[in-house]
Amino acid sequence: METNKLQQQLAELRKQLHFHNYRYHVLDAPVISDQDYDRLLSKLRQIETEHPEWITPDSPTQRTGAAPSEKFEKVQHPAPILSLANAFGTRDAIAWYERIVKIDDRVERTKFVVEPKIDGLSVVLHYENGVFVKGATRGDGLIGEDITANLRTVKAIPLRIPLSRQAGIQASASKSSPQNIQVPGILVVRGEVFMNIRDFEKLNQRLEENGEKTYLNPRNTAAGSLRQLDPALTSTRPLTILIYQILFSNGQVPFTQWDTLEYLQVLGFPITNSARRFDNIQTAVDYTEKWEKRRDELPYEADGMVIKIDDLRLASDLGVVGKDPRGAIAYKFPAREVATTLNEICVNIGRTGVLTPQAILAPVEIGGVVVERATLHNFDFIAEKDIRPGDQVLVKRAGEVIPYVIGPIKDSRTGNIKKYVPPKTCPACQQPVEHLDGEVAWYCVNSACPAQLVRNVEHFVSKGAMDISGLGIRIVEQLIETGLVKDVADLYRLDKEALLKLDGFAEKKATNLLNSIAETRQRSLGQLLTALGIRGVGEVSAMELSRNFHSLDNLSASSIEDLQNIPGIGPNIAAAIIDWFEQAHNRQVLKKLHSAGIWPVEDRQKSIRQSEALSGKTFVVTGTLSGFSRDSIKKFIEQNGGKVTDSVSAKTDFVLAGQNPGSKLEKARTFGIQVIGEDELLSLCEKTSI
Repeated sequence: METNKLQQQLAELRKQLHFHNYRYHVLDAPVISDQDYDRLLSKLRQIETEHPEWITPDSPTQRTGAAPSEKFEKVQHPAPILSLANAFGTRDAIAWYERIVKIDDRVERTKFVVEPKIDGLSVVLHYENGVFVKGATRGDGLIGEDITANLRTVKAIPLRIPLSRQAGIQASASKSSPQNIQVPGILVVRGEVFMNIRDFEKLNQRLEENGEKTYLNPRNTAAGSLRQLDPALTSTRPLTILIYQILFSNGQVPFTQWDTLEYLQVLGFPITNSARRFDNIQTAVDYTEKWEKRRDELPYEADGMVIKIDDLRLASDLGVVGKDPRGAIAYKFPAREVATTLNEICVNIGRTGVLTPQAILAPVEIGGVVVERATLHNFDFIAEKDIRPGDQVLVKRAGEVIPYVIGPIKDSRTGNIKKYVPPKTCPACQQPVEHLDGEVAWYCVNSACPAQLVRNVEHFVSKGAMDISGLGIRIVEQLIETGLVKDVADLYRLDKEALLKLDGFAEKKATNLLNSIAETRQRSLGQLLTALGIRGVGEVSAMELSRNFHSLDNLSASSIEDLQNIPGIGPNIAAAIIDWFEQAHNRQVLKKLHSAGIWPVEDRQKSIRQSEALSGKTFVVTGTLSGFSRDSIKKFIEQNGGKVTDSVSAKTDFVLAGQNPGSKLEKARTFGIQVIGEDELLSLCEKTSI
């Protein structure tokens, strides 16, 4: 590239990065993701590496953050507040180690400390004679903003180091420090202010209930709460802090990072409980890699782990390159929250007729996966967040969870973007859609809607419903496209001759499918009710309905009042059941099922529960059980009066845990829910009450 063009690119990169630094550090309202920012910074660093003579003191590679806001008093930091170079994976981390070994061979013999890289707001706290006197933001790394009044409202920050803690130092002092160390007259520490994820979710729930604006993510919420002029507002935010560095002291302090953490904890500062010390770089990297897979176990947002040389004097001797100290590296996790363009909002039709909006995105990589679609939850969510086609939006993907849109980046919106208006007719059948008062969902109530038919049949044949093996989605689509199936009852009219005419069907495949369909004549009333796909009727409520009404004849003749007497059946579900049986198309389906012999009747004796020992109790099952399958444990709990749900909530009474339990176990512990095993469950059922 010609020199002039390269210098123009350099100037443009610096201009963009200065702008994004200001948005992120001063306004707390970034318009690009961390991943995109890192990409711009990497391009700039590459050019400056090739042309070191072009590096200027105000280059984004030489500074941290942005200039402090004019609305706050300025604070001169006692030492530069540096940020860290990034490692994107194990190879980068090992390359960092190999570079610093060449600079100083003592690195080969040092230990390493690994700590979480919390996604919050970096702050500096000043103490004089054990009293908190001043607090500041990082600012540009040399000068920060005085936010003392706001920081005083953060309960985790000690306003005074207790005398008992001072005395305790003599007994618990770090081994690298004299035994009679005292609290320094002047002590300046650095930490990260943030919100725990659970606290953030509760805050948003409270704001939503009060009709107030909700927030996009914990980091920006924490930063915005600290960097405003009303401490009373800050005090209402669930902020906390972790301390990890001593910036300055006029007394003797530990010489290692590990002992520094211990020393800070003795003084009364909160520190992370996830830090570990290792004898070599490989074990440190191994620990970091484990947290990349377990990051959801942390109670706060963390975008990586920090690997630090334990010997602080060695780390200091290694010096700084640009704005990055050589003695530490930030091992970044794959990004899970990125910005991209919302090209379009399309609408899918579910099996019960629910219209579900979906985001069509400009392709973007999140955590190693290219994402082009994301959920938008519902139309109320779109309206509340004011999400518009053409917006720059934040998209998040956590673990195996379906990617979802967090909200729009409104400051990047142009004047030509129009508000989104939900469709008034079904996109598939063009019939008017309906919306019931008090419900979020909008429905297409046309039972002949082609978009619903595929999903209706797919649900009808699924495990937990009629459980017809060999009927995958592609075969279902094939049967509907050829006109062999116009409703679920038509499955029982299929014959071998018709199936053999379809692509992919031979004698054996056709015979197996017909045998599977024939086997469903033995299915229970509860399974058939689940399979019919009545809105609001899942496996649990279908079981209750079958126990109480015993047949489709009785259920179809029931009243709203009869239905609402059944546990778990409220007015909306009761109305949906009545409405389903009143529709002519559905009555025709039932008639065809009856003719095909699909008309199970629940034996009144068999419908009586084995006991009421678990009555009123809600269970969640996780892990592999030794004495039960998933279906049989659910049936066992229900026969003893209990209820099984899929997710852990505050309403869960017990979590039944087997081998290799998943995240539900951790969530149960978070909620303080009792965790039991199979033996304890059986013991509960032997009692008359619990």
